[in-house]
Amino acid sequence: MKRFIGLLLTCLVTSLSIAQSHADEKSTASAKAHNAATPSAKQPSVEELNGFMHHMFGYDPNIKWKVENVKPSEVPGVTEVVAAFGDPVQQRTPFYVASDLKHAFIGQIIPFGADPFAPVRTKLAEQARGPVQGNAEAPVQIVEFSDFECPHCKRAQPKIEQLISQSQNARLVFENFPLSQIHKWADRAAGYADCIARKSPEQFWKFAKGVYDQQEQITDDSAATKLSAIATDAGAEANATAACADSAETKARVMQQYELGVSVGVTATPTLFINGRKIENVNDTPVEILKQMVEFEAQEAKK
Repeated sequence: MKRFIGLLLTCLVTSLSIAQSHADEKSTASAKAHNAATPSAKQPSVEELNGFMHHMFGYDPNIKWKVENVKPSEVPGVTEVVAAFGDPVQQRTPFYVASDLKHAFIGQIIPFGADPFAPVRTKLAEQARGPVQGNAEAPVQIVEFSDFECPHCKRAQPKIEQLISQSQNARLVFENFPLSQIHKWADRAAGYADCIARKSPEQFWKFAKGVYDQQEQITDDSAATKLSAIATDAGAEANATAACADSAETKARVMQQYELGVSVGVTATPTLFINGRKIENVNDTPVEILKQMVEFEAQEAKK
């Protein structure tokens, strides 16, 4: 996986005009490339993008790619492209194309302003309605977008639990973000989680821990049986939960959570937002740094 990232960075950095801007890596799990170009946008076609990728990576027949998503970025005149590498997919990586169709760049687009995280902070405060852990009245809201089938999410849970247990000024809100294009039973797990959370947040956290603990033993074929057993262990009624998870209403709620994540720039899991500040590399960020961010935001909230 890292090999593909390194190749992309090396080739693009040495071959293109590179710039640092803001780039939320959105719509990772979108399976269809589309071209919504307007005369002013000058968005590249999929054919042009494949030609570009061919010249970047065609020297190595082992590198497989697919242009998965093409759309306007938040920056006027800049197109966001998501390329998937590997067969099956091992990594999705975004890059950006300028409207002159002669330059591309990589990097992370970050919000700018005197209070750059305020728009996302406000949106999540209003719309993140998942189960809460920690002090519900805490001044700092940490929103976690997670996928129960994601191994990186499983790895991050002890750190997130430590952060919440040691941060009296923070509360954690969980939102489902199943990457169903690559994780086949993630949608079903999200449905179970949503149903259990609405009946009992306490049971939800037990269920979430149980799923992560048994993640490697859950398969596509065994998901329904395994998830029902974990739900029972968490104190939920298995048959009722399974029926609820399969309902159109539950699927719509999970989709709303997913779309909320996309709207604030989630493209990979786990992603945390600490009062609107996006943390994508959770597993690579020391818990002490996360705690410092929480305390900083708590102080800012007092102003």
